[in-house]
Amino acid sequence: MKICGPKYALCGLILSVWGIFQLVLMGIFFYVKSVALVEDLPLEGNFKNIKDFYTQADRGYTQNAYNCWIAACIYVLTFLFSGHQFYINSRSSLSV
Repeated sequence: MKICGPKYALCGLILSVWGIFQLVLMGIFFYVKSVALVEDLPLEGNFKNIKDFYTQADRGYTQNAYNCWIAACIYVLTFLFSGHQFYINSRSSLSV
């Protein structure tokens, strides 16, 4: 069933590949606790001691890594849908 045209499907394929690549890498960098990403952590104000800070930072890094990987999986679904639409559009244009 054709839902979108060939240009839209190709655009979806390209954006999906880029999204998968970027989010998988960001998830890896969050998982290894890259210091460059510390500004993206959901840290809350004042800490009583350094142990509380490290606990919240570790929790934030892990949660952000999982969120990136979940979003990458959603991009995989978008890639599959766009690939299917591209295939359907290319097949129908050849048979006409």
